[in-house]
Amino acid sequence: MSSINTTAETKDMKAFFSTLWIFATLNYLYCDVLGFFDAVTLKALMEGHAGSIQITQGFLLSASILMEIPISLVLLSRVLKYGANRWANIIAGTVMTAVQISSLFFGTAPTSYYIFFSVIEIACTAFIVWYAWNWANPEG
Repeated sequence: MSSINTTAETKDMKAFFSTLWIFATLNYLYCDVLGFFDAVTLKALMEGHAGSIQITQGFLLSASILMEIPISLVLLSRVLKYGANRWANIIAGTVMTAVQISSLFFGTAPTSYYIFFSVIEIACTAFIVWYAWNWANPEG
């Protein structure tokens, strides 16, 4: 394989992963936005609770850090070299998949729209992990 083809393949994979992270991030965010239209969820948020979890500054910082993972992978997927890129996608995808699965079982019963978005998010991040795991080194 020539170095031109190797470079093109690497750029295509970087764009592919970045696009998947954009897709996942938009689904995370829109699901959260819809929560503001759900009277029960909005009331709980206004009273300082997310399900059975009290909303504190620590909770908000933790949620911010968690959401920074997919947001940062949009950029990191574009700029990291093959090895670091592959492992960043495997680790971040695994973490986000596990967190999303576990969110379905903690706190109050999830709403239908939350389950809908969760299925999409879990499928997307699991696909990222699978594809990154199987991503062969373009340089051999």
